[in-house]
Amino acid sequence: MHGGPGVPDYLGPVADIIDDLCLVHRYDQRGTGRSWWEGEHTIARHVHDLALLLDARGHDRVVLVGHSFGTNLASYFLLAHPERVAGLIQLAGPFLNPWRKADRTAQRARRTDEQQARHDELDAIESRTDAEEIEYLTLSWFTDHADHARAWEWALASARTLRPINYAMNRQLNAEKKTDPLESRVDELRENLPAGAMIIGGAGDSRPAGALRRLGTRLDCEVVIVPNAGHYPWLEAPDLFTAAFRAAVKRQWRGLRPVLRREC
Repeated sequence: MHGGPGVPDYLGPVADIIDDLCLVHRYDQRGTGRSWWEGEHTIARHVHDLALLLDARGHDRVVLVGHSFGTNLASYFLLAHPERVAGLIQLAGPFLNPWRKADRTAQRARRTDEQQARHDELDAIESRTDAEEIEYLTLSWFTDHADHARAWEWALASARTLRPINYAMNRQLNAEKKTDPLESRVDELRENLPAGAMIIGGAGDSRPAGALRRLGTRLDCEVVIVPNAGHYPWLEAPDLFTAAFRAAVKRQWRGLRPVLRREC
């Protein structure tokens, strides 16, 4: 379950890591990528979409893997349909308050004064050209990475491919998270958390790894923080991430028969 909200699916490299273990479904959330749609976005609508997709594929129970905003969506799905979640693996999230101030501080520290000024200038433009949008997204996203030597390269590649951004979807779902905050439902999450659930984050993410550790303590859930990795740990520490991720999948659904195919 990819992040955003408002960007298309980008989790192909993560699916590749486990496609010899199980059948992996990836999908563009309503309003993104090949599932473009215009309308009001709510958490409930997206939770319902996932339930319908599982029904269509004939799956009673699944292991959910979320990344970034996808960890929030996976959490809301677990709250609504705990009987359908056999396992839960959360990548780089969910981040529960307080965390935003630390994230903004880290992002600002990773930008030069010139980069920050240009980011703010582009952010203020109501309708950016395609070139301006790519520049804006690159300036927004390169701070996600711990490897400063390759951060710009990775962010630029994402900015060129993960478009168009559905900004209306982004605004609506971020606002929706505030009306039903996960912060107020941690006890309920802990009660419904499947055995073996795991959170995997990056020590060099601009979002504070300490927030994931605190959440893991509250959920009684294992947390693995990958050193020298940022918001996309499979890029920066592929060996360490692969080992942790595959182990999490294996232990949460040991009865899975190997299926050598994926569906997008």
